[in-house]
Amino acid sequence: MDALKNGRVVAIAPGGAPEALFSDKTYKLIWGHRKGFAQLAIDAKVSIIPMYTENIQEAYRMPNECRLIRWLHETFLWPVIPPYGGLPVKLHTHVGEPIPYDPDITAEELAKKTQTALQNLIQRHQQIPGSMWKALLARLDKPKKDD
Repeated sequence: MDALKNGRVVAIAPGGAPEALFSDKTYKLIWGHRKGFAQLAIDAKVSIIPMYTENIQEAYRMPNECRLIRWLHETFLWPVIPPYGGLPVKLHTHVGEPIPYDPDITAEELAKKTQTALQNLIQRHQQIPGSMWKALLARLDKPKKDD
């Protein structure tokens, strides 16, 4: 909170470990009912800037289809999944329009607004379903300009 009130930028991943571990090539957000980040932004009276890195799921792969792995994570709340990768795919971070501070919005509304903005960034910039091979080949393409 102090960092935000002192003008620093703070990065928060509302999906946390479950999203990092269990999201797949569809790039669907896994936030559940998380709204603490939104309440923090409201309390600090700061904007939220949605950001998304294209092809991030292709860089580090997770064997997330295994029910045992999911059960272990949900039971022990420990990321027991060995990632593999660090693949040299083309990564491109997209920064969305800031969602300005609004004293009249609830944390639930702000969380939903943020989730919608982030999902729109993903839909706009990410090939769905994601493809590790296409992301690798994209390294050979010329850089594209953002709209």
